Parts: sequence; C-alpha cells; structure tokens
Amino acid sequence: SAIVGALVALSIIALVLSLVRVEDVTLPPTVKYGMVFDAGSSHTSLFVYEWDSDKENNTGVVSQTLSCDVQGQGISSYANYPPEAGNSLRECLDKALQVVPAEKQRDVPAYLGATAGMRLLREQNSSATEQILAEVAKTMQEYPVAFKGARILTGEEEGAYGWITINYLLDSFTKYSPKAHTWLHPEAANIFGALDLGGASTQITFMPEGSVLSQNEASEFTLYGHSYKIYTHSYLCYGQNEMLKRLAKELIVESSSSTRVQHPCYPKGYTEAVSLSSFRASPCTDGSDPRLALGDSTVTLEGRGNASACLAALRKLFNFSACGQSQHCSFDGVYQPPLRGQFVAFSAFYYNFKFLNLTEGQPLAVVRETIEGLCTRSWEDLSSSYPKENPKRLPKYCANANYILTLLLDAYKFNETSWNNIIFQMKAGSADVGWTLGYMLNLTNMVPAEAPASLKGHRPSLWAAAITFIILTLILGLAALLL
Repeated sequence: SAIVGALVALSIIALVLSLVRVEDVTLPPTVKYGMVFDAGSSHTSLFVYEWDSDKENNTGVVSQTLSCDVQGQGISSYANYPPEAGNSLRECLDKALQVVPAEKQRDVPAYLGATAGMRLLREQNSSATEQILAEVAKTMQEYPVAFKGARILTGEEEGAYGWITINYLLDSFTKYSPKAHTWLHPEAANIFGALDLGGASTQITFMPEGSVLSQNEASEFTLYGHSYKIYTHSYLCYGQNEMLKRLAKELIVESSSSTRVQHPCYPKGYTEAVSLSSFRASPCTDGSDPRLALGDSTVTLEGRGNASACLAALRKLFNFSACGQSQHCSFDGVYQPPLRGQFVAFSAFYYNFKFLNLTEGQPLAVVRETIEGLCTRSWEDLSSSYPKENPKRLPKYCANANYILTLLLDAYKFNETSWNNIIFQMKAGSADVGWTLGYMLNLTNMVPAEAPASLKGHRPSLWAAAITFIILTLILGLAALLL
C-alpha cells in the first residue's frame, strides 16, 4: 500500500507539471560599449560610450563613460616619427580597458577619426599620412578590442556628427518620459545648429527652412525614426591656429621684408620670433607664394594692441567679394542658406569666450567692448593678471576673439538680433560636445538591432501555484504512508 501511495503522488505531480504552460522569458538587455579617438590638429582625445543592446527606434541611447586626453600634440605632428603616433595612444587605451568589463572588451568597436590636421598633412605628404594611420592601427590592434579602423573624416562628416551630438544631448531627437516609462519624440522639437572651431578648420551645420540647393553641402540622417536634412560646410585653413599663421604671413609680406613687423592683435610689449620656413610647412600659408622671402631668416612680431586694426587685418583673410551680390553666400564663393534657429558654439568658440567671461545672452555691444578692452591691455598687465594661463596661448586671445567676431558676423551672417541665438557651450549633461558622440550614434543606427535574449520558462504565478500543490500532495502522501 505504501508503494501504491507513493506512485499515486508522483503521478499527480507529473500531471500538474505537464499542465503548467512553458513560455518565452525575455532577459534584460545587455550593456554594450564603444570607443572613439578624436584625433584633432592640436591634440587627441579618447571617448568611451555605452548603450543598451535593445535600441530606441533603431538608434542606440548612448551615454559617455570616459574621456581621456592623449599627452602631446595631434597625430599629424608625428610625420617624421610615425611610430610615436601609435605609442601616444597607449595610456588612454589602458584607462579605457579599466572601465570596460573584461568579458566585453573583445566586442567593443574601437575607431580613430582624424580631422583637419591630418587632412592638411595628406595634401602635403600623403606617404607620411598613411604611415601614421598604419602605426595607429598597429597599436590599437594590440589591445583586446574590436578595432574597426583609423581614417580621416571629411569636413562635412565632422560638422554633421557634431550637429547630431548637440541635438542628442539637448533632447531634440528623443526625450525620456517618466510617465510613459519610454523614450518619446518631443513635439515641435527645437533643432539646434552647430558651430565648431578647431585648430585647422571650422564647421557650420544647421537645418535650413527649405531644401539645401547645393548638394555638396547637404546631408541626410534618420535618427529615432525621423529624417533630417541639414546643411553643413567645413572651411579648411580657417581654424584658429592656421588663421594665426596666415595672419602673421600676410603682415610680414605687407611689411616689405622688414625683420621687425608690427602685429595689431598682439598686446603691447609682447614679441614673438617667427621663422619664414615655418610658413612653408602648411598648405594654408602657401609656401610657394612669391611675395614671401626665401631662406630661413627670422622675423620678430611686435604687439601693437590695436583692436580696430586687428579686425581690419583679419577681414583680409576672407574673400568676401567672391560672393558678389548673392545673399546666400558666406565667403570664398561658398553657398550658405539663411540661418535658422538657435546655435551651439563649441570647441575654440567656447574656450575663447570663457576666458573673456562672455556668456550667451550678452548684447553684442558688450561683447565688442570686452574684446576691445582685452586688446588694449599690455603684455605685462596680462601676464601678471593671468599667471596660471598658458603663456603661449595668452597673447593670442585678442586675435582669436576678433577672428570669432569676423567669422560669425561677416562670414556666417549673424547680426545684432540673431547673435542672441548663439549659445557658447562645451558640455551638456555629463557628455562633451563634439563629433565623436554623433559618430557613435550614427554607428549604432547602422548596426542591426540586437534581438533581446530569451529562455524557455514558466509564468511565475503558475509556477508558484504548482509548487504549492506539489508540497501539499507530498504532505498528504506522507500522512497516508504513516497511517
């Protein structure tokens, strides 16, 4: 009878388990990582991003995990020592591996994007350019990451990805709704334009009112289920470092080969020795210019501290007459549709105005007055007032600030009214503003959506009921055996 009772209990248990329905149970999404090196003309930075494997409308919701500044100058400065370009990345790569779990490192896509500095070097020395990229790739392939390539971005790509970054960080594309517990496309989203000023180039990107007439400056993206058609243009040789070289060269040429040349943008009492051979090192200063004296003689630049003369000298670097009577033209004959909406100005735009303690919302008259006041200060006054400021950067702020005014007002066509639409900003939330985040967002949009992982399992409520029934059955069976 005991054996019969046990068999009956086991049969009942088997019957109950067979009646419990088996279902697919979805596991929570996994976290993915990606890393991008921004190899600019003056320095290189590494950014590590992370996002969930299930994506919102086919675009990853990406956040910044790490930023690391590479020691030294940009990789284009290693033209004579290409292996050092790769070695310079190691410290930041080591830091990146400390924030990415070991079990995920092999799947981390790693990229290096080089910008205007390498675009200029490619024009001057394509062989050195290829060697630098090869050494960078060699170094990155030594690390346990999924290296996807090192390449030179076009200026238009740089501008477009910066535009994506800004609008992502400012919730123009998508915004989290606590009530709906999901990401929503904001109604009447405010799409921002992007203004980027680097060492060798500058970019302007925005979504115009109508269509972009020139297809060379048109880009189209689909992000979070919505399409965007934007205008973007990059001006090589109009970054602030190349601007300073071009300005110095023009001042020297106009001085009729004098060994001492007055510089209206530098502070009084400041001098700087410049070798004529340095102008032949960049395509921007056109070393073959017959007006430039031959040889390696040195010229001394002497600061005058004259804001109006500085502005006049800077305006000569632009060819405004090439636009003729066209209203849809910036300078050098480049097409530009009418400005629209608010703009975020970052990189050198931000850093120069931060030094001057200028923020958005200040009238243009106040901005001009502040810049003019800076230009009239002597070198002795500046160096004693800003002892912690880089002595190589400090005497350049007058030139940089006046150049920014010329670029924004005369070239890009901002005016007294639209000036208030410019926001000078370098961070949004916990992420840096730049092209790398936009690059990662566009990258995740191109990768097919990963299906959520699933396992076969039972509904929790049914499983609990079945377990309770089994325990009661075993207790009754045991009681029957004892009786």
